[in-house]
Amino acid sequence: MIPMDQNITGHQIAAGRVLVDMTQKQLAEAAKISIPTLKRMESVKGEAVALSNNVRAVRAALIEAGVLFIDQNGNGPGVRLRDRQD
Repeated sequence: MIPMDQNITGHQIAAGRVLVDMTQKQLAEAAKISIPTLKRMESVKGEAVALSNNVRAVRAALIEAGVLFIDQNGNGPGVRLRDRQD
């Protein structure tokens, strides 16, 4: 087990999921992880610890859905939606 990649927090995962209107079940399926694993990842305050392959899978699924992860920049890490170019 290793720290989540690039200081991704459980709150960033949860917030990103909500921004793209995904349920925990939908994100778990997209990342090919179990719902209990995702729930544990989301429930951690601050930097979470998870298997690196699970972190990469969740991060990739959220990025694919349109989430951008924002690094710590003095105000704390966050998420936002990617600009849509139609």
